[in-house]
Amino acid sequence: MTPISDKKGGSATFRSGFVSITGRPNVGKSTFLNAVLGAKVSIVTAKPQTTRNRIIGIKTMGDAQVIFVDTPGIHRPKHGLGATMVREARRAIKDVDVVLYMVEPKPPSKGETSIIKIFEKLKKPVLLLINKTDKVKKPELLPVIEAYRGLYPFEEIIPISALKGDGLDSVLKELLRFLEPGPKYYPDELVTDRLERFMVAEIIREKLMEATSEEIPHSVAVEIMGWEEKKTGAVLINANIYVEKDSQKGIIIGSKGSTLKSVGTRARADVERLLGTKVFLELWVKVKKHWRDDRAALMELGFE
Repeated sequence: MTPISDKKGGSATFRSGFVSITGRPNVGKSTFLNAVLGAKVSIVTAKPQTTRNRIIGIKTMGDAQVIFVDTPGIHRPKHGLGATMVREARRAIKDVDVVLYMVEPKPPSKGETSIIKIFEKLKKPVLLLINKTDKVKKPELLPVIEAYRGLYPFEEIIPISALKGDGLDSVLKELLRFLEPGPKYYPDELVTDRLERFMVAEIIREKLMEATSEEIPHSVAVEIMGWEEKKTGAVLINANIYVEKDSQKGIIIGSKGSTLKSVGTRARADVERLLGTKVFLELWVKVKKHWRDDRAALMELGFE
């Protein structure tokens, strides 16, 4: 095993640490995490603010283990759920060893500047990842890099394309330089600490977001109500889908149940791949008015 050299010239046979992936909504944090792990642990859609909980992803290599925390996008909250998401993101930044700050390949906005101000109070390394470089020409990146370099003393600035897999090895290589000698927190084969029930609920929510309009996605929560393993090895799963309005319930069910049936079919296929067995999935749509601003409801659904 080749020891890892750190910036101070030392070495250790094994290193580990916690790394947050932070940034504004829809910059590609979940896509990056899934690509680095080589497995899908965080839902990915074209709609912003899809990550609601702190997702733990585990990357184990021969001489190191990196524990990634994929946080909700930092944004101006419009309801109780949004405020909870932002609190989670800010807490994750404080609790980790290294911060990966992800942005798109365009000049920093006021929102980006406000996030960078959070870093000024941190005493830990922050690496800037400029994602989605497959969408711009290389000369267009130079002024973006210079603009960010003038805002904060990032340890490294790394252009990447999480979608194409470009630059991911460079990110891992740079991260290892900042990890301290430490234990192996998780077994080699584990890629996330999330329970299967949580992952199944996220799969269902992803399919709902893909199938519905702009109004629906962020008004939806999924709760696993039943999980029964049959003697045959098959799993029977019952899930409630909560929305805030009767009109939203109708949209999710669709004409003669067509939308809900499509969501169930597509979700079941992914769940079967996750669990490696036959799955029977039953979905029920229920109205829980104003649940995003109801602290009791947020606690019940695992957001508080």
